[in-house]
Amino acid sequence: MKRCQVGVIGLGFVGMAHIDALRRLPGVEVAAVCAPVGAQEIAGRYHVPFWCEDWEELLAQETLDAVHICTPNHLHYPIAKAAIERSLAVVCEKPFTRTVEEARELAALAQERGNGNMVNFHNRFYPMAHRLRTLCLGGELGEVISVDGAYLQDWLLYQTDYSWRLSKEQSGRTRTVADIGSHWLDLAEYVTGKRITGMMAQFKTWYPVRKRAKGELATFAKAGPDTGYVEEPVETEDLASVLLRFEGGAVGSAYFSQMCAGRKNSLRLQVSGTKQSAQWELERPDQLELGRREGGNLLLQKDPSDCDRGTAELISYPAGHGEGFPGAFYQGFKQFYRSLKDPGTRRDYADFAAGARDMELCEAAFQSASSGQWVGV
Repeated sequence: MKRCQVGVIGLGFVGMAHIDALRRLPGVEVAAVCAPVGAQEIAGRYHVPFWCEDWEELLAQETLDAVHICTPNHLHYPIAKAAIERSLAVVCEKPFTRTVEEARELAALAQERGNGNMVNFHNRFYPMAHRLRTLCLGGELGEVISVDGAYLQDWLLYQTDYSWRLSKEQSGRTRTVADIGSHWLDLAEYVTGKRITGMMAQFKTWYPVRKRAKGELATFAKAGPDTGYVEEPVETEDLASVLLRFEGGAVGSAYFSQMCAGRKNSLRLQVSGTKQSAQWELERPDQLELGRREGGNLLLQKDPSDCDRGTAELISYPAGHGEGFPGAFYQGFKQFYRSLKDPGTRRDYADFAAGARDMELCEAAFQSASSGQWVGV
């Protein structure tokens, strides 16, 4: 049987995570890689037969079946559009695009052409996050009263921390909301099955001017003590707090920050219902806490023998064997490539339409923060 030939564009932190997950999938081969710098070295290390520095050259390879886009945000739209027009299946990192208009166009084009498409909201594929969804949709929490939480990091805490993500031209009009808040917003709607209908947001740019180290730094990397700096104006938000309205009457709140000392990658989602509440945290992914009025709270552990079938399908190892970030990528990509072969298979992954939906939420947050008013979604 022919193996699915995949090209990966962008070889930073996330691009390498894509490659590692893809190499675990039977029937899938990483056949080409592309990046302005380092593509040849990566190709040699992973025995990838083709490498290049120009994404158009990669897309011109007639043997490819799919492409993964792991570039800065401003390149998502042109690469995805060109890939769809070449009849390739496309997996795109989030945020999907820089604008709602770009996202809607790509979603419509992919649907029209029939291309397989996915936006990598990988948090859907942690087993206990999925179990929370099962509890919500199964009514075990009762009617949803509120949804709250946060997504906190600290890698941009200092004024000397800088990344392409701070550039409005490359990242888009929102940064913290689009970069990490988008994950939380997607997960909140996915887990509860309820759409957000209104937002009231407040943005804060703590450092209107940051000091960018001369030369290139990878995401999460720190500049050395002897590094020279260039001052760069910053127009995107460092922090964001959001009030939410959900269909069905539930309310919510969320706080997103990339300047919270000691929080490396802390996503927390709590759903409160009329029967129980439930809380899941990304840095303790194999646990799900159930809050109860009477009888004591429960701490559920990831265990394929003690959960619903849908959750069990996302578990690779027995109870007590931790599964984290690499496993979430693997499970999402496994489901995506299985769906290319069997269109009737289960699809928990976010498609381009879901990616466009999340862009609408990010835009609503921006509009609310700009106007100081509630904005309907």
